[in-house]
Amino acid sequence: MNSLPKSPIEKIIAPVSRFVHLEYTSGIVLLISVVIAIIWANSDFGESYHHLWEMHFKVGIGEHLLDKPLHTWINDGLMALFFFVIGLELKREFMEGELSTFSKALLPMTAALGGMLVPAGIYYFINQGTGAEHGWGIPMATDIAFALALLSMAGKHIPGSIKVFLSALAVADDLGAVLVIAFFYTGQVNFVALGIAGLFLLILIVGNAMGIRNSAFYLIVGIAVWIGFMLSGVHATLAGVLVAFTIPARTRIDEEVYSNSLRKLTDDFDREIPSNSTLTTPDQHLTIQKVKHLSLAAETPLQKIEHALHPYVAFLIMPLFALANSGIIIGADFFSAIVNPVSIGVAAGLVVGKFTGILLFCFVMVKLGIAKLPDGGTWMHMTGVALLAGIGFTMSLFISGLAFSNPEYVEQAKYGILIASVIAGIFGILVLRGTGSNQINSKK
Repeated sequence: MNSLPKSPIEKIIAPVSRFVHLEYTSGIVLLISVVIAIIWANSDFGESYHHLWEMHFKVGIGEHLLDKPLHTWINDGLMALFFFVIGLELKREFMEGELSTFSKALLPMTAALGGMLVPAGIYYFINQGTGAEHGWGIPMATDIAFALALLSMAGKHIPGSIKVFLSALAVADDLGAVLVIAFFYTGQVNFVALGIAGLFLLILIVGNAMGIRNSAFYLIVGIAVWIGFMLSGVHATLAGVLVAFTIPARTRIDEEVYSNSLRKLTDDFDREIPSNSTLTTPDQHLTIQKVKHLSLAAETPLQKIEHALHPYVAFLIMPLFALANSGIIIGADFFSAIVNPVSIGVAAGLVVGKFTGILLFCFVMVKLGIAKLPDGGTWMHMTGVALLAGIGFTMSLFISGLAFSNPEYVEQAKYGILIASVIAGIFGILVLRGTGSNQINSKK
C-alpha cells in the first residue's frame, strides 16, 4: 500500500512527530523542565521565578469570580486534566487492559499495595511526633512517565511483559493515590457545592446511558463538575477522575459491521467516475462523509479523547507542573538542609519503602503460588522495576502540596522527592542493564 504523499510542512515536522511518539520522550521533557526550574530558581533571576507563579488570574462573570494565583491554576486546574487522563487510563485498563481480569491484575495490584503501605509506614515511623506526620502519603506514588522512560532507556533486552507489569503497577498506584487524596487530603467540605457537582456528574452518567457520544457535552458538563469540586473543598483534581469514568467506552458497531460497511463504501467510491480536477465529485464527497460517520461509530469516545489529550498532558501540563513545583533552592547549606525528618522520611519511603514493599509482596504471592512472574521476567527484572517505582516525582510533588500548609515542610518534601528520584532512577537502570549482561553471559 502506498503511503500518503507528505506536504512540505509535514516533511518539516516529521522528525518532531517521531520524537514525540517515542515512549521515553515525555520523561525527557519532564526532566528538562525540572532542570530548568532548579537553574532558574537558583540564578540571579530566582526572584522572578517565585513571583511568576504567584501572579493572580481571575476567571468568571461579574461577582462570580475565581481569583487564584497561577500556581493554583496549574495545580488545581490543569492537573485536573492530568487526573482526567489518568481516569481514562484506569477505565480502559479495568475494561480491557492489564487490570481487566483478576489473574492479570493480581500481581501488579498486590505490588502497588506493598509499594504504598511500606513507604507510608516508613515515613510515619520517621516523622511521628514531629508535626509532619500528615505527609505519609507523599512517598506512596510512582511517576509513570519517568519510570517508563528510564525502563525504555535500560535496553531493548527488557521483556515486553516487564514493561506491561510496570505500567499496570503504576496505573494501580495512581488509583491508590487518587483514593488517598480523596479520603485523607480533603479539607472542610461544602456539601451544597459538592451536591451540585454530584448533580452534574449524574447528568454525565445519564448522558452516557442515553448514548450521547459528543465530546463537547462531556467537556462542558465536566467543567461544571470541576467548578463544583473546586468550591466544595474536596480537591478539584478528583473531578477529573470521576468525569473520566462517565466517558463512553463502547463502540456503536462491532468490527465485522465496520469492515463490511467500509468495503461497500470503498466499492461505491471506486465506481464513481472521478472528476478531472482536484475536487471530488458530489457522490464521492458523500461517500467520504459516510466513511467518517462510520469510523466515528467504530471508535470509542474514551480512546478518542485519551489519544487527543495525551500529547497536551505529556508535553504541556506535566512539564508546566514540574516547572512550577521543582524550583528548590540549592544553597551552601544544601546537605545540612536535607537532614530533617521530612526529607529523610520521603527519600527513605520512596527508595527503601517502594523497593521493599513491591518485592516483598510479589515474592510472597509468587512463593505461595497465587501469582507468577511476568512471562520472560526474572527476579532481577523485578528488582529493577521495584527501584524505578521509587521515582515518585509528579504525584509526590502534588501530594506534598496537599499534605502541608507549612512552606518549610513542602520544601523539605521536595528535597526528599528529587533526591529519591535520582537515586531510584540510577540504581534501577544499573540493575536492569545488568540483566542484559547476565543474559549474554548465560548464553556463552
